[in-house]
Amino acid sequence: MYKLDLWSHKTIKSASSSIPFNNKTRHFSFQFLISNTASRFSLPNCKFSISNSLVDNCLVDGDAQKNTPPFEVKTSMWNWRGYSIRYQYSGSSGPALVLVHGFGANSDHWRKNIPVLAEGHRVYSIDLIGYGYSDKPNPRELGQNSLYTFETWACQLNDFCTDVVKDQAFFICNSIGGVVGLQAAVMKPEICRGIFLLNISLRMLHIKKQPWYGRPLIKSFQSLLRNTGVGKFFFKAVATPDSVRNILCQCYNDTSQVTDELVDIILRPGLEPGAADVFLEFICYSGGPLPEELLPQVKCPVLVAWGEKDPWEPIDLGRACAEFDSVEDFVVLPNVGHCPQDEAPHLVNPLVMSFVARHVKRSASLSSAAF
Repeated sequence: MYKLDLWSHKTIKSASSSIPFNNKTRHFSFQFLISNTASRFSLPNCKFSISNSLVDNCLVDGDAQKNTPPFEVKTSMWNWRGYSIRYQYSGSSGPALVLVHGFGANSDHWRKNIPVLAEGHRVYSIDLIGYGYSDKPNPRELGQNSLYTFETWACQLNDFCTDVVKDQAFFICNSIGGVVGLQAAVMKPEICRGIFLLNISLRMLHIKKQPWYGRPLIKSFQSLLRNTGVGKFFFKAVATPDSVRNILCQCYNDTSQVTDELVDIILRPGLEPGAADVFLEFICYSGGPLPEELLPQVKCPVLVAWGEKDPWEPIDLGRACAEFDSVEDFVVLPNVGHCPQDEAPHLVNPLVMSFVARHVKRSASLSSAAF
């Protein structure tokens, strides 16, 4: 029988089973294709401790969740640096949670989480500038080349906590939203109480992760997309119901969750003026911070959860996140893809509640001890 201090050991757990993972050093390497050239990278050995219970203890009965009356979700707009930013909110008491979406998504992607988490929390979900129903300024028309960066979005997130939430907050993030949350916590550590990362983007197309001989080709391709009609043509081909559905069916393991409603949630804001420019700006953005650069700088607790069937951010690579001191747990979500909060909210919502509750309790204990 294993006895572990959850606050000082790394653990890997499955969200559907209390059976521990094999307690051996994990070795893994990965390959990815850039410009039809395969390049192999090796990651450091990863050692994981054994834990049997955290996820099982925090999971709640799915039917009980369904029988709970949903909290009303409201929508509002916030003026940030002269731009209109949409956000949604629900709940009137408890610690504040700010939900941060991934690439091409928006605050509606948390529609299955907000009303559930609002029971006992003040929940906010924001559209990052350039996405959803927030403004989508063209940086080149403003004489800027770096509007859509993780630093910009991190500033937006921190300012949102200051101006709207008016409190410290836990950041609950999916995909590139995870990089935004980490960057925000590094820039203003006094704002973030903890970060829950769902399939954080590992930024495999980052320039630092490409072989030297492929970098000129990548830059040429990015220039082609940004500065010619090829990019707009590509966007038009992607911004259709069938294309969006096909893309979602790739990243959702349970394709029954790819509904007409979900397709509309993702596609509709993408048809607004300026959306194509934002799309092209980001897919040509191969600089900025990497998760492995930010995690060592984060002072708050971090929990990483990963859909094991994610085809875009493979879990074997994601496990490397557990090696950082700031990461207290790595939780495996069985048979779930890249967007666990929407595909498997019955797994994600209880994990979020448990993560927040124990750190609120821990903070209260530390405050009491100080007196």
